Amino acid sequence: MSLSLSLSSSLPLSRPRRSVRPTPPARRAVLLSALAAAATLSPVPPAQASAPAAPAPRLHFGACPDSVPKPAAPDHVECGRLSVPLDWSAESQGARIDVAVSRVRASGTPAERRGILLVNPGGPGGSGLSYAVTKRAKLPESVRRSFDIIGFDPRGVGRSTPADCGPMGGLFDAPGVDPVPANRAAERAYLTSLHAMADDCATHAAGLLPYLSTEQTAHDMDAIRAALGEPRTSFLGVSYGSYLGAAYAARFPDRVGRMVLDSVVGPWGWYDFDVIQSRALLRQRDTFFAWTAAHAQRFGVGASATAVRRSYLRVRQGLGARPVDGFGPAEFDRAVYRALGRTERWAGLADGIRTYLTSGGVDGMRPASAFDGPDSRNYEAANRIVKCADGPGPSPRAIAADIRRTRRLDPQPVLTGMEASVCASWRHRPGHRTPLGSPDAPPVLLVASAHDPVTPLEGARRLRKLLPGSRLITLDNDYSHGVFASRGNACVDSTAAAYLVAGAVPAADVRCAGPGLPKAP
Repeated sequence: MSLSLSLSSSLPLSRPRRSVRPTPPARRAVLLSALAAAATLSPVPPAQASAPAAPAPRLHFGACPDSVPKPAAPDHVECGRLSVPLDWSAESQGARIDVAVSRVRASGTPAERRGILLVNPGGPGGSGLSYAVTKRAKLPESVRRSFDIIGFDPRGVGRSTPADCGPMGGLFDAPGVDPVPANRAAERAYLTSLHAMADDCATHAAGLLPYLSTEQTAHDMDAIRAALGEPRTSFLGVSYGSYLGAAYAARFPDRVGRMVLDSVVGPWGWYDFDVIQSRALLRQRDTFFAWTAAHAQRFGVGASATAVRRSYLRVRQGLGARPVDGFGPAEFDRAVYRALGRTERWAGLADGIRTYLTSGGVDGMRPASAFDGPDSRNYEAANRIVKCADGPGPSPRAIAADIRRTRRLDPQPVLTGMEASVCASWRHRPGHRTPLGSPDAPPVLLVASAHDPVTPLEGARRLRKLLPGSRLITLDNDYSHGVFASRGNACVDSTAAAYLVAGAVPAADVRCAGPGLPKAP
């Protein structure tokens, strides 16, 4: 399971700090004010330091796999592998796995350097090895000059001991079974398919199931920090990456440098989060119907939101009755789920609806829904394993009841994001939920789109309560998932860059003017 890595034990971890008494409120306010003006990575002293660790190995870099894109010259990307315990609770014994790491060094002068900035693109299940290159290219120049951007494939993903759940209960069948059960018999079949998916994961990934948790990955992040000889970890996490960052802050509050959590997953259990997301998708889809109707001349699928909805249902019902080349209602719902998360994809979805209604074709929607290779299969396996390793799952009765409640809101919901439902049948149920946030971590910057249906705004507001002194940037009048160095908003990007580079914590929450709904192309 473990691959080779050239290591050196010559570089120790930074010495742990002694515990200090909690800072009185008045002194803490002064301390936070000083941090806001600081230009060095000096977090608030924690109430309790993390436990000492063994001397850290050195991480050596070399050439990257061909799949990692090359940054524009003169920047250079390099890759390495770090051996970590499979189980951090027994790190001195037992199996070890490898974590793949990439790095693009800071482009500024030594005086400008602020340390390392680990980045994670989301998931769970998203590969981060290439993300160091692709995300860095979008970051403000001041951030690129100040930080070594560090990407990594989380354990179970990509080149870090990838998880495989085999056939995964028919998830990869094309066409798939309709994912929205409409009656009690269909509910029983739906629950049976979840059980089959859990069985496949237990059969094909049995040795990994308890250990691909967010908590274990947070330990891996700290091992990367130590191997690079850095006293603290600065971090940019998007979507699931925000959950991962909050878990790191909970376990290693004294080792947090500067942390930007973008498109925030709230501090709910995964199943509860999935239910909340499914309801937000209904609101977003209604907005999409109204937007499409407002451009009726362009799309031709209805001049009112009600008419567009009828066209939408005709497509789904038609695909249910007669799938087209393996493209049925399950594949259609995956295409819709993907499109609703980013407004720039709305025109493609509207065009796809029109194309099917006029010619029966689905090619315009197919790329958004196909499971087209080992990376997609690895993503789907890792996604379920991580969610089920992060906390107790729901009961089958709760799943059926929640589907009925959602169908009372709308008879034809989009349930594609309900991945944690499989945890009802999981073989390895954890006894606790992943701890998130810490009052001892320095101030964190949270970023959210006002109408993001994938990670609704309420999640950021709730997580902020677990990170005292933190601030929230809200991009108003925006409907997309992923904000910082993604939406091209100068207000968001400049505020986040000032925080990362100079430690400038805003005096209060920030509201930035968003772009509104897109114009039809």
